[in-house]
Amino acid sequence: MTAGTRALPVQDGDAALIARSLREPEDFATVFDRHYPRIHGYVARRLGPGLADDVAAETFLVAFARRERYDLTHPDAGPWLYGIASNLISQHHRAEQRRYRAMARAGADEVSDGHAEEVAVRLDAQARRAPLAAALAGISKRDRDVLLLVAWAGLTSEEAGRALGIPAGTARSRLHRARKKIRAALDRTSPTTTTTGEDHRP
Repeated sequence: MTAGTRALPVQDGDAALIARSLREPEDFATVFDRHYPRIHGYVARRLGPGLADDVAAETFLVAFARRERYDLTHPDAGPWLYGIASNLISQHHRAEQRRYRAMARAGADEVSDGHAEEVAVRLDAQARRAPLAAALAGISKRDRDVLLLVAWAGLTSEEAGRALGIPAGTARSRLHRARKKIRAALDRTSPTTTTTGEDHRP
């Protein structure tokens, strides 16, 4: 048994499937089925639905071509796939910037149905959408990548660092810097609201 396989909790973990796919390429289809919906959803949030299909599909084409280089000590291929997706998203930097700026200009949508409490919650969320989008457009791409991998993809800062090929400490520093800017933007829209801790995410 190799050092890579010792870390696998189950026989059909992502790492085991990727290893087997070197001999049986069709085994990679299970990795695709497991992760495609989340990768597609993440890309759609960053670039919009118009580009999501192509970028998500290309993520798995790149992953398949690079599967020989996958680190088999990591059973979950999610961070690796999000890293590939992030690199592809960076090729659409201008489209992402335009998306956030359009959201910032649009402001809150009208809400005319639902119970009063639900409407109030939705209005509050929509009121924050514009400054959030403006703040996302205003932070550096490097900081935004880490922030959104944590906030939208659900990765830890360590996983985000691994996905982007940077040290965990660098990822934490970028995350902290990005969160400070996001909090400042949201606090300007809600002066009576205070935020504490590290769990307030866009």
